[in-house]
Amino acid sequence: MDNTVYMVNLGCPKNLVDGEVMLGLLAQAGYTMSLDPDQAGILMVNTCSFIDEAKEESIETILELAAYKAHSPAKQLIVTGCLAQRYAPELRASLPEVDVFVGTGEFLRITDILRAKRAALDGPVSYVGAGHILPDQTTPRVPTTPFYSAYLKVAEGCNHQCAFCIIPKIRGRQESRSIDSLLAEAESLAAQGVRELNLIAQDLTAYGRERRDGTTLLGLLRALCRVDGIDWLRLLYCYPNYLDAAVLRCIAEEDKICPYIDLPLQHISDRMLRAMRREKSGDGIRRLLDRIRTHIPGVVLRSSFIVGFPGEQEEDFRQLLDFIGEAEIDHVGVFRYSQEEGTRAGLMADQVEPVLKHERWTRLMERQYQVVRKKQLSLIGAELPVLMCDTDEQGRVWGRTRGQAPDIDGVAYFPQETQAASGEIVPVRIVGATGYDLNVQRLPGSLPTNG
Repeated sequence: MDNTVYMVNLGCPKNLVDGEVMLGLLAQAGYTMSLDPDQAGILMVNTCSFIDEAKEESIETILELAAYKAHSPAKQLIVTGCLAQRYAPELRASLPEVDVFVGTGEFLRITDILRAKRAALDGPVSYVGAGHILPDQTTPRVPTTPFYSAYLKVAEGCNHQCAFCIIPKIRGRQESRSIDSLLAEAESLAAQGVRELNLIAQDLTAYGRERRDGTTLLGLLRALCRVDGIDWLRLLYCYPNYLDAAVLRCIAEEDKICPYIDLPLQHISDRMLRAMRREKSGDGIRRLLDRIRTHIPGVVLRSSFIVGFPGEQEEDFRQLLDFIGEAEIDHVGVFRYSQEEGTRAGLMADQVEPVLKHERWTRLMERQYQVVRKKQLSLIGAELPVLMCDTDEQGRVWGRTRGQAPDIDGVAYFPQETQAASGEIVPVRIVGATGYDLNVQRLPGSLPTNG
C-alpha cells in the first residue's frame, strides 16, 4: 500500500495535465494507482487557487483526505499545484496533517520528493520553485480523461497583466513548446485511441510568439490537422488580442478543427475593461465577434465574464447585461469577482459588496439562459456529428457535439435504447433541448474518420 497513489485533480484542464504528468512519473518509478483512498498509501491533492471558491474547494478536499490519514497515520498526504505554490508557508503552519507541499515549479521531482519524505522523520516540508516547468513529449503521462479525448498543453505561463489575475505570479511568463514536440505527443495520443484533442494554454493565441523562431498557432494547427487518427481539434483559452484573420481562415478551412472558440472577454464596459487592464475596448470586442462570425459561419463561441469588479457601477453592469443579450454567445461562464491578494485589483478601492455581486451574477445568468434557449430551439432539426461518450447514473446515453467542450458545456442526450461505442462519432438529428443540454436521435450509418 505504501507505493499506491490516490490523486484528486482540482481546477482547470491545465492543472489536470500537470496531475497526469505526476501520475506518469510515479508509474514510471513503480508506483501503482488506486481509485480508493482507503487502499492508497499516498494521498495527493493537485490544487487550484485562482479564486476564493477554488481555494475553499482545495482546502475542503485536503481535509477530507486528512481524515483518511487520521485513521491510518502511515499514509502520506501530499498537496501539489497552485495552492501549494502560492501559500506553502501559511499552509505548513495551518495544515500540519500534510506531509509535503509541492509547487508548480517542482512537480517533475515528485518521485524523489516522496522518497526523501518517506526516509525523513521531521514535520511538513515544502518544495516551491519559481515560475513553472514545461514537460515535453518525452515526459510520461497517465491520462485521466476518457480514452477518446485528451488535453494538449501547448504552453505554460502568461505575459498579460490583468488586474484581477494571480496566474502570472504563480506560473510565470509564457513559454511555448515546439511544434515538433507537440506533434510527437499528439501522434502518441492518437496511437492510444484519442480522437479529440483540446488545445490549452493560459493564452492559446499567443502560442509561439516569445520563441521568435517563426513558431505560430497557425503553423501548429496546420501540422496537427495532418495527424492520423485525430478527428476533432478544439481551441480553448483564446485571448482576444492575437486571434487574427489567418487563424480564423484556418479554423474555417480545416475539417478537423471544431468551429468552436473559447474567448474570455471579461466585460464590455470600456471603463471596466481599462480598470481590469484588458487590451480591447467594448467596440473592439464587438468588431472581433463580427470578424469571427464572418470568417466562420455557424461558429460556436464560449466566453467568461466577471461581475462585481471593484468600482463596477449599475451602468457598467447594464452595458454587460445588454451585451449578453445582443452578442448571443453560445456558452457563457460568469464569475463573481474574487479579491485576490497580490493582484492590482485586490488593492483597489470601491470593492463591491458580496450581496450585490450575487444579484448581478443571477441577473446575468438569467439573461444568458434566454440566449441559450433561443439558440437551442433554432437548432432543432439540424443534423450533425456527435462524439459518443458514456451513460450517466440515470442510464442516459450521452455524447458531445463539436460545439460542446468537455466538462464545461452541455451534452447531447440520446434515447435510452441507443447503441453506440464510446469514442465513436455518429450522425444525429437534434430533436429537442432541456436546460443547457440537447436531445438527439441517432441517424442511420456511421461517419468516416478524418485520419
